[in-house]
Amino acid sequence: MPLHLMTHRAKQAPLVLCPGDPDRVRLVARDLLDDAEVVTEARGLLGVSGRFDGVPVTVQATGMGGGSTGIVVHELIELGARVLIRAGTTGGLQDDVHAGDLVIAETVAADDGAGLAIAGDAPHPLDIGVTSALAEAAGTAGRRVHRGPVVSTDVFYDLAPGRNEAWQARGFLAVEMEAAVIRGLAARHGARAGCVLAVSNTLVGTGTGWLTPGERQAAAIDACRVGLQALIRFA
Repeated sequence: MPLHLMTHRAKQAPLVLCPGDPDRVRLVARDLLDDAEVVTEARGLLGVSGRFDGVPVTVQATGMGGGSTGIVVHELIELGARVLIRAGTTGGLQDDVHAGDLVIAETVAADDGAGLAIAGDAPHPLDIGVTSALAEAAGTAGRRVHRGPVVSTDVFYDLAPGRNEAWQARGFLAVEMEAAVIRGLAARHGARAGCVLAVSNTLVGTGTGWLTPGERQAAAIDACRVGLQALIRFA
């Protein structure tokens, strides 16, 4: 039994959706899964296994940031995970990336402690097949979709002045907190990883601002649905 997740391989599916937020796991279990069963609540990191379109999947909260995510993903892979998709929210960094859009990460660079330790700061590609499956699924979501590079950080508040603009200048579409670690551990352990993000707010330019809580929840659930639609192609 893994030290932190405190669950068993028999309860886990090899296809895993990884939101950060346990409340989002609850919503996915309620609205998108059949036969949903809680498999862990250790340390508040809710995990649920069930079926999406008849295919067994696990939806596991990672917590916020690379440190927590690294522990969770390592243990998920120990439990047999072979395809992991990060599904969550992100801040837009380019002028044409608007709140409510979806971003499919093609590459991810680390600007966080755990991600740098695992993979360094160079942009690394996510699994091409998983990325293509996500892009195809996102095309049916009714939202604008962007594909390209994202960056992971473990600092949410009080960034150094100019940090967002520096990321923008490097061409990153958006910034989030977990994808670099998920991709790095998957690559290290022979699993596959992808990332789909709902833009909750924009961080540059004159149009900065947030979706309302209801809009943010709807966009995040759309990202999770896209992630599940992509996952089951690897059953």
